Amino acid sequence: MKTKFARSIAVALLALFFIQTSWATCGGGGGGGGGGMSNSGGGGGTPPPTYHVPWKVFKATDTTAAGLVLYWFPASQNEINNSSLKESRTLSGAAKQCVAMAVANPTIPNADKLLGDSKLPVAVLATPDGTPVQKVENTNGKLKVADVEKLVDNEMKQRETALTEQINEAGRKVTAGDKDGAIKLYKAVVDQKCMFPKKAKDAAKELKKLGVEVAAIPAALNLDPRVSARIQRTMSLGLIAENSGRYIAADKLYTRAHLMDPADPTPLRYMGENYRHNIGDWKKARIAFETILNMPADSLSRAVAFHGLGKMTIHDGEFKKGLALMEQAIAEYPLALAYRNLAVYWNSEGDPVKGNAYTQQALALDPKDPYNLVFAAVFMAANGKKDEALKIARDNVNLMPASYNLAAIYAQNGQRDKALSLLRRHFFQYERYGAVREKEMMEARVDAVFDSIRADHAFIALTSGADGKLPIPMKGMPASQASPNR
Repeated sequence: MKTKFARSIAVALLALFFIQTSWATCGGGGGGGGGGMSNSGGGGGTPPPTYHVPWKVFKATDTTAAGLVLYWFPASQNEINNSSLKESRTLSGAAKQCVAMAVANPTIPNADKLLGDSKLPVAVLATPDGTPVQKVENTNGKLKVADVEKLVDNEMKQRETALTEQINEAGRKVTAGDKDGAIKLYKAVVDQKCMFPKKAKDAAKELKKLGVEVAAIPAALNLDPRVSARIQRTMSLGLIAENSGRYIAADKLYTRAHLMDPADPTPLRYMGENYRHNIGDWKKARIAFETILNMPADSLSRAVAFHGLGKMTIHDGEFKKGLALMEQAIAEYPLALAYRNLAVYWNSEGDPVKGNAYTQQALALDPKDPYNLVFAAVFMAANGKKDEALKIARDNVNLMPASYNLAAIYAQNGQRDKALSLLRRHFFQYERYGAVREKEMMEARVDAVFDSIRADHAFIALTSGADGKLPIPMKGMPASQASPNR
């Protein structure tokens, strides 16, 4: 019975990672924006979520060098869909500071020790070796994010207090003339720089006085509740502006949030995706993504940064380098955006089997979502299921953000005029900036889904603003092997 129950939970957990964005199917097929995650709004008047907690499904083979592991044992799919644990700046910040976020089921190794007599759902904070530290029980069958945040915060404060005492003890050793003993204690505090950067900086300052140099330690997050509230409010306003197509206003709001706490990677993630996908300022996008990768950041932010750099690198003609970056993205975090664009990549490389495999990973357990369906239907058409794909396209033809992929379906079904009409809608009604339009026209010119109209004079004229940075493939030849476009 336990095994059957655990299996159902394990299947349900997969849905946590494939929340799709209502703007995800535009632009080169794979989409983007919204910080790389779902940006369809909060619904019911609630602010849209911005601080997604980077939960990962725990696997028996997982190993972690994190300072702590927060295990979430959910009780049902309904809980996963509606839990407040999915959004929290406090938990997202803890993930940046070496607290791994693991969604688990009762069959994982050491589960009995972690759970004890607790009834699901339950949250357990543990050491990397699986030793329970603290636990939050459910109230009337629900876990409250505030209780879980308090659990993590209390443990972090206790550990920080212990480090303060360690620093004080080192100071006493200095006074007593025990320089070596003091250095040893200070170094032990510096070793905790991932979880406690402020204390590590204090210890590094004292080590410098003793003639010991320590590498620069990154700034700590500002988790003051008032500051967090202002940042989250500003980020939500930014996402509302982005979802409304007011990309410059969104940039200003994301930038304001970033300046409130430069150590926070989340505003940078939204800034980078807005620059890359919506505004087309790839210079600024690269700066944002590279900044994330050069600072302590949670796995979700790193995944979005790797994906964004990979997408831009591929467009600049460095196919293998860009592919490697996108593969790094999914190694960091199971990002649906990266799966979709890996599908686009392999389909354009003439490998529909890999393209379909990545499509299925992105589609996962949300097959009824219309945007997911349209994206998947592109590959259905490529794999010979043209009638099924066409039905999906007809059912969803009014979805403006899906115009590119809808055009791809009609093109693969030999409906030239409809494909061109939808591409025109995508380029000149949906997209707002020429810097984005010229890149996506170029992607359309090399995209395998438009093989049937690639040489069509109307298609060439429609995409005449293409930036010319990708090689035009010959018939049947992968884009990465084609001659450069002159």
